[in-house]
Amino acid sequence: MHIGNIKITGKLLLAPMCDVTNLPFRLFCKEQGAALVYTEMINCDAYLMENSKTKKRSKFIEKEKPLGIQIFGSSIENLKKAAVKIEKELKPDLIDINIGCPAYNVMKTGSGASLLNNSEKIKELIFNVSESLKIPLTCKIRILSDEKKTISIAKIIQKSGAKALTIHGRTAKQGYSGNANWEIVRQIKKVLNIPVILNGDIIDEYSASKAFETGCDALMIGRAAIGNPFIFKQINYFLDTGNNLEKMTFEQRLNDFSYYLKLCKKYGFVNIKAIKMQAQFFTKGFRGARIIRSEISKCKTMDEISKTLEKFSKNN
Repeated sequence: MHIGNIKITGKLLLAPMCDVTNLPFRLFCKEQGAALVYTEMINCDAYLMENSKTKKRSKFIEKEKPLGIQIFGSSIENLKKAAVKIEKELKPDLIDINIGCPAYNVMKTGSGASLLNNSEKIKELIFNVSESLKIPLTCKIRILSDEKKTISIAKIIQKSGAKALTIHGRTAKQGYSGNANWEIVRQIKKVLNIPVILNGDIIDEYSASKAFETGCDALMIGRAAIGNPFIFKQINYFLDTGNNLEKMTFEQRLNDFSYYLKLCKKYGFVNIKAIKMQAQFFTKGFRGARIIRSEISKCKTMDEISKTLEKFSKNN
């Protein structure tokens, strides 16, 4: 698959997720088989103001490439300025504009999924930003309850200069409830020439295989990857061979979490609150996981978390 002039050697992408897809997590997913990874969503206004937290969210290393930086905002001029500044300063492989975030704090500013109500603004936005960049511009949207309007917006996005489109098959009102509508992805793929990427409800090798029946070019995996970078290896193996990899043991999952901690230390992403959140997911679904999560919640330092993991690893 090519996105503009960028070759993507794989069909599984890591979705941008706030407070999740930091450098260590992206690198881990890349090592497990993610073909393209994205930073956390970047507020274009904050980036232009040189906000330190935003700058850290946009930090990446060469080993992560190809990599996209996703931005959001309501001002066409500021989105354009931020995209040009990011291209010049950070040199990612592509820039993605979020036109789908359902979070209230994002939508109330006229950003994210609220833009879906203004097709003329989308047209102007994509054209102005894409024309200002040398690297590819892509978009990520949610669907509308009116399928015809969704298809119309997809066409506008392509015509205005976007080089790929990711579709989350839920409306903003749905949030993450209910089932993602994959049929609309099939319909959009039939009328677009750019790569169409399906997002929503990809949870394992079977759902991934079924999703490709829509004719989409790639899949974007979000929540199912939290605490489980192994999912990329698992799905890729199934798509390549038709066979299943053995499910991870509790000890293997703990080892993965320990490795994630090492990456956090190495690259300076030591946020105890965020790491505790990841611990909830890395240990999810295993017998005895409740106990280890309870112990980790009491930890106040990275060393305490590491020692807790060592203790439980020895007992399993």
